[in-house]
Amino acid sequence: MPKIRSLTLAAALVASLPLATPARAAPEALNAVTAQPAAAAASGFDGVVEAVRQTVIAAQVSGAVVRLDAKAGDAVKAGQVLLQIDARAADQNAAASDAQVQAARASLEVATREYERQQQLFKKNYISRAALERAESEFKATRAQVAAQGAQAGAARTQSGLHVIRAPYTGVVADVPVSLGDMAMPGRPLITVYDPSALRITAAIPQTVAAQMAAGQLPRAELPGLAAPRQWVTPARMQLLPTVDAATHTVQLRADLPAGLGGAVPGMFARLWLPSAEGGSSVRPSLSVPLSAIVRRAEMTGLYVLDAQGRPLLRQVRLGRVEGDKVEILSGLMPGERVATDPQAAARFRQTTP
Repeated sequence: MPKIRSLTLAAALVASLPLATPARAAPEALNAVTAQPAAAAASGFDGVVEAVRQTVIAAQVSGAVVRLDAKAGDAVKAGQVLLQIDARAADQNAAASDAQVQAARASLEVATREYERQQQLFKKNYISRAALERAESEFKATRAQVAAQGAQAGAARTQSGLHVIRAPYTGVVADVPVSLGDMAMPGRPLITVYDPSALRITAAIPQTVAAQMAAGQLPRAELPGLAAPRQWVTPARMQLLPTVDAATHTVQLRADLPAGLGGAVPGMFARLWLPSAEGGSSVRPSLSVPLSAIVRRAEMTGLYVLDAQGRPLLRQVRLGRVEGDKVEILSGLMPGERVATDPQAAARFRQTTP
């Protein structure tokens, strides 16, 4: 009996002790690499060929397309008829306005002769000054009516001329988004024309690179889509836009291509290689990290960068070209910073770290 009582007391003591809380698992060690400058060949910046002068011709009047003399790729001359919209109603309005002008001019002739007769009668004292003033007033009113009818007829002819679409300059038709019989409405694009003699390359470069660019030195342009002798060209001039993209911290660089460069068309892929301010062959090389370190979440592209305490922090970056298992980082990362190569492990580390 005493033995049973002692066992019961021991069990009660054990039950009264607080339960031991299991220790939190230590966060797993993160594999990280140090951001290093990419090879010198990776210092180019991707861009696109654009037309310096490109015009989207839109309709100014409504009506059906009754004539279409242009298609994409056609070379056109300035003033050449490209498209025509049904102008029968506008032509009739113009004809009616011309008829009203003729009627007003006939009335002006009658009023002019009447005014001249009244002047002669007044000189002979056959009529009063009041009668002469009435004739003069009628003459001036008729003359003003002729001017108003003439202006209205000119507006009607201008409205009729808007139904004919002509090439604004000598160029190439880039796009024709309408077909014969389509309904044209004011503001609807009809034809896109560009000037092939004035092309440029537009590329986005980091603002830190833009600040280090040498003044007066032109970049070297590469057009991989052209044949070997024409792949490399020297632009005629370059321009850095004075604004910086707040989202990507990049600056737009425009490099005008020389005239007469055959084979280059808007939309073609291109690359700009920039001279350095120190006189080297390229600006400070961009950084490269393993492709597996990239984090993509909806519209955000980023990396887990380790801080001084080794904690991963998600940071948005802008990517460049991919070469093998490496990807170029154009902005958002500094040389020497450590990047987690396993984004999933970095995310778990953040969850387990207090």
